[in-house]
Amino acid sequence: MDDAAARERVIAAADELFYARGIQSVGMDEVRTAAGISLKRMYALFPSKDAIIVEVLKGRNATWNEGIALASARATTPRDKLLAIYDFLSGWFEQDNFRGCAFINSFGELGASSPAIADAARSHKLGFQAYVARLVSEAGAPAQLAPQLALLAEGAQTTAAIAGTPDAAAHARAAAATLIDVALPSAA
Repeated sequence: MDDAAARERVIAAADELFYARGIQSVGMDEVRTAAGISLKRMYALFPSKDAIIVEVLKGRNATWNEGIALASARATTPRDKLLAIYDFLSGWFEQDNFRGCAFINSFGELGASSPAIADAARSHKLGFQAYVARLVSEAGAPAQLAPQLALLAEGAQTTAAIAGTPDAAAHARAAAATLIDVALPSAA
């Protein structure tokens, strides 16, 4: 197995383990075992656990961005493109392995002690906020709508994870529809 394949196996194994059980409860030996490589090779590929976590978060960021963009691309009106964010969340929250936002989870576990993980979480959240701001701008809505809609999505993620039900997506979508309709009266 070449280095690229070994890296992918480590990242996939770590992603699954960290997301299911939390980062601090998973040891490097567990990641190595799940990836099927030696500990020495794993440390040759990744100098630290933080380096693996950052790569896991990069993958999660790409998956998130692709999912949100695909959901919005299916919508036909500016209003529906904004609401598609919450439709995406609904589908995600209904998955059996949903355990909340990996960025919120990792920041909560290690953000205070790992600048690299804190930076990855901040970068992801800023990227999402910029995406929502772009959709709001394209819709011709006031700029202050963007952070409001982003906060609804963030709150829905946390609420769904803690409550263990997907209901938060529908509630956030209904609140977002109200905000959008007030900001864009012609969209209602």
